[in-house]
Amino acid sequence: MNSRSDASRQSTQALTRKMIGAGLLAGAAIGAIATARARGLTIPRDEPTTIADWDRVVAIATSMNKADALTMPQRAQLDGEYRALVDRCLPLVSSYMETKIESPVERTFAFDRVDWINANVDAFQNLLAPLNEMLSRPGANRTVISALMGGLNRQIVSAEMGMLLGYLARRVLGQYDLALISGETTGPGNLYFVEPNIAATEHLLDLPKDQFRLWLALHETTHVFQFEGYPWVRPYFQSLLDEYFVFLKSDLGEFRNGVHGVRLMVERVRAGQREHMSWIESVMTPDQRVTFGKIQSLMCIIEGYSNHVMNAVGRDLLSKYEDISRKFEKRQRNRSWGEQLLARVTGLDMKLEQYRLGEEFVNAVVEARGRGAALRLWTGPETMPTMDELRAPATWINRVLGPT
Repeated sequence: MNSRSDASRQSTQALTRKMIGAGLLAGAAIGAIATARARGLTIPRDEPTTIADWDRVVAIATSMNKADALTMPQRAQLDGEYRALVDRCLPLVSSYMETKIESPVERTFAFDRVDWINANVDAFQNLLAPLNEMLSRPGANRTVISALMGGLNRQIVSAEMGMLLGYLARRVLGQYDLALISGETTGPGNLYFVEPNIAATEHLLDLPKDQFRLWLALHETTHVFQFEGYPWVRPYFQSLLDEYFVFLKSDLGEFRNGVHGVRLMVERVRAGQREHMSWIESVMTPDQRVTFGKIQSLMCIIEGYSNHVMNAVGRDLLSKYEDISRKFEKRQRNRSWGEQLLARVTGLDMKLEQYRLGEEFVNAVVEARGRGAALRLWTGPETMPTMDELRAPATWINRVLGPT
């Protein structure tokens, strides 16, 4: 496993929470249908109108993360420190990516874990909005959504979402936050650095504080350039997510009959299994996989290119670069069984592998044709690689760059 990728993966898991949640949601919906039908669940007439009790979600996530709250003086001091790091990174990343952006320094904040939960709960609510919309339709009490909204199932969904949010709050180091799920496609994003997680990682791995934080800031600052330096990226990402959720809503209608839904899922798994396919992809239709593949490809490049910049700039900037890399590699190898299981169930494991794939792709392009060749990735959607091209960079080079 590439150790340099591991640091940035942990720092940007928040960016992928949309797709992780979508996968969890699809699985939860299928499971709830089968459970409701098997138990003859009766849905009360006064059903709630949201898929989860968000007060409960926040309460569960917060209860897991009460320690290490930041005081106001600490926030002020840390805001200044992280803003200085981002300000230092701006000219370095701008030079490497050959583009300029409005400074995000005043949009950079130090967070504790509860801050991160509060900042991200709206994204989870927006993620589930398609289900809430279906709840309000006439006859909704006969759909799978109604089964999900039975008292017991709603409590389970709330608990699962709360635990996922609470778990991520303990893992995320940094986040460039865009309201992609909300439908907003304009306006700048914010940079968050989750101080308790960063401090804990430094202590656990005995990392040099100043260099580690600069390394992390390089990665997050690169995300700002990707989304704000190339105006097509954000609306393109949003359009893909919108298309994905149209598919998801359609599936929920198909799955409203428990027996039919289970049979449909089994048929898709049998027809769709292939090499490199995750469990989430195996329950999709071919059209859904096309959209999902475009999302995954874009995320691979976003994360992989950011890793590449962090490493390319960091090698010359940080004297302890190799030491940091070595320690992160060891930490990745020693993930607990619980962390590994959660990664597989939620789809995080798939994301981690694809971030590695994205970085290897960018490195291969730069090695073959130079740094400028990799910048062609940011021309527009047509220059994004397919998943097959990510695994065979020469095919993308031939298609986009042509022969030497």
